[in-house]
Amino acid sequence: MRPAFAAVLFDCDGVLVDSEIITMGVLREMLHELGWPISETECVSLFVGRALKDQGPLIFDHTGVHTDEAWIAQFRERRDVALSAQVEAIPGIEAALGIISDVYGKKIAVASGADRKKIELQLARTGLDRFFDGRLFSGMEVPKSKPAPDVYLAAARALGVAPERAVVVEDTVAGVIAGVAAGATVLGYSNGSHASTAPQALRKAGAASVFSNMAELATLVCSEQDA
Repeated sequence: MRPAFAAVLFDCDGVLVDSEIITMGVLREMLHELGWPISETECVSLFVGRALKDQGPLIFDHTGVHTDEAWIAQFRERRDVALSAQVEAIPGIEAALGIISDVYGKKIAVASGADRKKIELQLARTGLDRFFDGRLFSGMEVPKSKPAPDVYLAAARALGVAPERAVVVEDTVAGVIAGVAAGATVLGYSNGSHASTAPQALRKAGAASVFSNMAELATLVCSEQDA
């Protein structure tokens, strides 16, 4: 097999690790404490794929509380405890990364909207960090997080590839919008779980195609060897 693109850029939560329900559980608990009886479905719809720091006005509208840096730090602390105990790799991603890393070498990276500590914690716990060798990019370390394209542009620049020649693997509308805005081809991942985004929503956001099983991913980003 050979590369079909110049680089592969992976979102983390929901693509590499099965973390969204764990994180949303902690967030729901803290929003309940503020007086917002938000449901799991609503929490997933409003917060998955978006930076919590950008959702302050939304939280204020429902609670009358300004969530400052101290509140966000408390959320991250409680979130990390839960993730450290529970997070697992997405089924099939380890095998897919084995093939893709053999084909692409160092032209793969993680470009997540999450803070770096969370990315590192999750990849270390699942053992997926060995595929990326520190090529991790956080939306918290660029001017604007997803749905802005900044983190994907930063990752492509660091890998030395034009973003238009990269492929992005995403599972949220905000992430797809970010990848498309960067100029990359975007593959949407939707596995049918209650935390996953519907395929039609990913396509509407600009995903070139949507797949439901990580066993399909290597074929989508790699070409057959020439005869």
